[in-house]
Amino acid sequence: MAVRVPAPRITVRNDAPPRADGDYVLYWCTAARRTSFSFALDRAVEWAVGLKKPLLFFEALRADYPWASVRLHRFVLQGMAANRAALAARPVLYRAYVEPKAGAGKGLLASLARQACVVVGDDWPCFFLPSMVEAAARAIHVRFELVDGNGLLPMRAAPEAFGSAYAFRRWWQHEMAGALQRFPRPDPWRGVALPRLAALPATIEARWPEPGEALLAAQPGELAKLKLRGDVGPAPFDGGARAGRAALLDFVARKLPRYGEERSDPDADAASGLSPWLHFGHLAAHEVFAEVARREGWKRAELGEPNGGKKEGFWRMSGAAESFLDELVGWRELGFNFCARRPDYADFESLPPWAKESLRRHALDPRLRTYSVEQFAQARTHDPVWNAAQRELATTGRLQNYLRMLWGKKIVEWTRSPQEAAATMIELNNRYAVDGRDPNSYSGIFWVLGRYDRPWAPERDVFGVIRWMSSANTLKKLRMKEYLAKWGDEPGAGGKAGDGTLFGGR
Repeated sequence: MAVRVPAPRITVRNDAPPRADGDYVLYWCTAARRTSFSFALDRAVEWAVGLKKPLLFFEALRADYPWASVRLHRFVLQGMAANRAALAARPVLYRAYVEPKAGAGKGLLASLARQACVVVGDDWPCFFLPSMVEAAARAIHVRFELVDGNGLLPMRAAPEAFGSAYAFRRWWQHEMAGALQRFPRPDPWRGVALPRLAALPATIEARWPEPGEALLAAQPGELAKLKLRGDVGPAPFDGGARAGRAALLDFVARKLPRYGEERSDPDADAASGLSPWLHFGHLAAHEVFAEVARREGWKRAELGEPNGGKKEGFWRMSGAAESFLDELVGWRELGFNFCARRPDYADFESLPPWAKESLRRHALDPRLRTYSVEQFAQARTHDPVWNAAQRELATTGRLQNYLRMLWGKKIVEWTRSPQEAAATMIELNNRYAVDGRDPNSYSGIFWVLGRYDRPWAPERDVFGVIRWMSSANTLKKLRMKEYLAKWGDEPGAGGKAGDGTLFGGR
């Protein structure tokens, strides 16, 4: 079979051959939860065309994944509803499954795989998905491939886990021209003719019934039946490829021109806000890049030469677009690089040696204040700036990008050890953030503790030579009047930062 999907993006997970007498090609959608700009779906279509078989697009939602909540379930369900609608007129059978209780879906994937010629899945390096795939590989007895559609670069093509954004940028600038030669298809069905699978066997339908319209619509009554964490309510924005596309178009039209200069200011609302849809695969990095390039009037021939890892000048776009692409490609894909190469990505021991040594040397330094996880969760600290950031996170599932860094630094300051700080950040971020449980989540959390950073003078209590941040300095640096009026301790009052005397004046 001719392979269009780039070979570095395909990982074969078993030694079994394709089964020519199977009933269909099975695409098991777990991370790239979309119907366009998907290398995994392109690969499944390639197999179906080559074998002249129907295609089954299977997307499921577990009941008991870590941090399962109404917020996360609703977002995923909205994406599933959007996918079903998008595929209704396509030559594919879309099949959703939502577990009514933990363990109810056990055996469904294996049953579907028994009838398949080939199984294609998503390659995602983070959260519980790698262990889930490991278990699936033992139960699938036909060819099982994983396809990486996470970024502009194949995440497993990098020769190492890079220790800085600069070093990673130096590498990928040499690789980008080749990577841009192959994009996933905006319309995987264009020019494709496939036989259509009418239905699944009645035994499968009876044991694992398809979710009803009310559940896929994420109606509150249906979500209540699933006994999810109810104290993390819905986000004030919708999931799904259509909603993600709307957010993307709004960003490039309204915010991108201001992105480079204003994205850190809470009152400016110039950040992209695209990470929830990127995290759940409702948007592809390729789609985001294509829309930014279109807005800039950019063509691939205009790509610059590698410039030694500098942030600016490589793309030959506007300064605002270059700044955004450094986040989308440089920092986002750096997180995937680390997770793919380092199974310990969520552990304190994964920090660079200088950071571990410094934090351990100051682990017993006195803390002026400490808080429990639930005090943090309820925004019950002495610092109104930190409390405002936590309220935004807990209420909306988002945290303003600059304040996310300050939020983490203060947790380091107000917990009993750096290990406790890491665990607290992981718990709060993964509980509340729609874009949590992501390689970028762990990049940000462990950046707070020194990953991708360098030693900073002067050496301080608790932090050692880890970079320190101050709420007072943040108030001076950023425009926050409107933000604090909305999320602060006393709406309309603005509040004063309370860093405490331990670090005052340094």
